Parts: sequence; structure tokens; C-alpha cells
Amino acid sequence: MSIRDGMPLLAKHEGYWEGEYVYLNPQGEVIDRHRSHLACLFPDPESGFDYDQTNTYTWPDGRTEQHHFPGTYDGYGRMNFDTERIRGVCWGVDENTIYLTWIYKEQGVDLRLFELIVLDQDGKNRCRTWQWVRNGVIEMRTIINETRTERATP
Repeated sequence: MSIRDGMPLLAKHEGYWEGEYVYLNPQGEVIDRHRSHLACLFPDPESGFDYDQTNTYTWPDGRTEQHHFPGTYDGYGRMNFDTERIRGVCWGVDENTIYLTWIYKEQGVDLRLFELIVLDQDGKNRCRTWQWVRNGVIEMRTIINETRTERATP
């Protein structure tokens, strides 16, 4: 079974998204924010991956950062990814919600992230919430609102 067939909700996220990430400390105060452009694609099977996501972040001062997240479908409704920085898995919870969890791979660092991704009914907007947990304690939260765009590049 293909990833599109096994994870139809993930397939609805295919395309380009623009939005803003807002980082909050445990008290709910804003500690960082930046614009984002995400490319969520399903590459040719010969690429070795079933899913390919590239996140480009831009801060108000002009700094930019880019991260690449290739994923593989396990055939059972879950997508796994494993990069030099993180390892994780995602799956659909209901017809609009994806749950994603990942862990940083750096030795001696116990930092996990838990994310909910909610796609609206028309597929034009989505909201995402991350909880950053270090050693079992909330370190921060990230709130992300995104809109589908036709722009392939930031």
C-alpha cells in the first residue's frame, strides 16, 4: 500500500504552506517568533523516501534557517523519519488531526516534542501545536498557524 493510500490525511497536506511560528515559555510569554515556508511533497519512489518536507524559517532580522525531513511509510498507517538531528513518527488520529512525536538524538539530551496538526475542512489552513518536554518537564510550546500557498519557494 502506498503512503497516499495508507495515510490519506497526510496526503491532503501535500503542497506549500506559509505561516508563523510563535514560541512561548512555560508561563505563556512569547520568547521567539518567525515566518515559515514549508514544502510537503511526495517524491518519486526511486528517491528512497515516501515523503519529503523542507521547512524554511525567516526571522524579522533577516536570519534564515532550513531543515529537511524525509520520511518513510511503514505500511501500517505510520510515517517514520530519522535525520542527523531527530527521530520520530506520525499517524492520523481522526479525519482532520495528525499526531507527531520526535526526539532529539544529541547524546545526553532528553528533549522530546509532541505535535498536533489540525487541517481545516477545506484544506486551506492548518494549525499546529508543539509541546517541548525536557526531562519530563514542559520547556516551551510552539503555536503555528499556516495557510496553503502556490509559492514553491519562500
